[in-house]
Amino acid sequence: MKHFLFLSLSFASVSCGESEKPSPQKNAAPPPPHQQLSPEEMAAELGIRLPPRPWHMANIWWNFQRPTRNFEKLEVEFTIDQDIPDSYNLYVAPVGVAQINGIDFYGGLQTNVNGWASKTSRRRVHPGMGAIFSRWSRDKKSRLSLDHVRTVKGGLCESAAYEGSFCSVRLPFKWGKGSYVYSIEKGKKEGDKTWFDCRVLVKETGKSIDVGGLLFEGTNFTFWDRHATFVEIYSTSKIPRSGIPKANVTFGYPLVNGAKPALLDCRAYHPAKGGAGSPACAKARVEGEKVVVEIGPLFRRPENKSSYLLKLEP
Repeated sequence: MKHFLFLSLSFASVSCGESEKPSPQKNAAPPPPHQQLSPEEMAAELGIRLPPRPWHMANIWWNFQRPTRNFEKLEVEFTIDQDIPDSYNLYVAPVGVAQINGIDFYGGLQTNVNGWASKTSRRRVHPGMGAIFSRWSRDKKSRLSLDHVRTVKGGLCESAAYEGSFCSVRLPFKWGKGSYVYSIEKGKKEGDKTWFDCRVLVKETGKSIDVGGLLFEGTNFTFWDRHATFVEIYSTSKIPRSGIPKANVTFGYPLVNGAKPALLDCRAYHPAKGGAGSPACAKARVEGEKVVVEIGPLFRRPENKSSYLLKLEP
């Protein structure tokens, strides 16, 4: 997430043959609070090389004591403290990695959702901000048809294999600074399969937004013994090299079937290498039972500080 800090200069005419000299514009508007230098500029100052995007700036793992049987619903509350424009590719994933019956899924808010405008279209559109809900096939190889997708009016979809075989629903809508609850809930059965529906609750207004649904194999489900959230800078054909905005993202304790699963521990991980390796620009800290991810300028993180325990305080 890259933010550029600009200093506005005005050039006043000077009489008596004096050369023109720049002077700060007195009434220049301050830069927006999310704005900072580009990753390339910050990396040059530090003398480091940037890995290719996407960048998982912070992964937060809640490790539970046991799986949850008869899974019905997952809810994660989260807060974003800044309005982030869609000139960035920021993915706030309250469901970073989750699994039921061995099937992975994830979802959250993106500044630039994209996908197919209908089940019959294969033209990618980029409507801007929105929410996303995706699942993978069990072996990550078997293709998932769009029969596994329920879209809503104005929603997008996709079925592809460039990140392992997956299908997805996305819904464009304007979001910004505020608190939200992202939820996945068990819906109606369809033969030996079951629909799971995704909603985003806007806490300030109480509005609940139907993002769409995905079909999962099975009728009785077990939620695994962990949960992950993440904050990511991703790449699109529209914005291949997104900047890094300065912001704080706060994740609440995940609720499974309306309750807090008993915890073993909670950890932060900042990958520096691999497919989601990121330059160091985020830190995690605890606020009671919540985890705050602070995103800011690039810095040098010692290799032995890439993973650390977060001691939640009930």
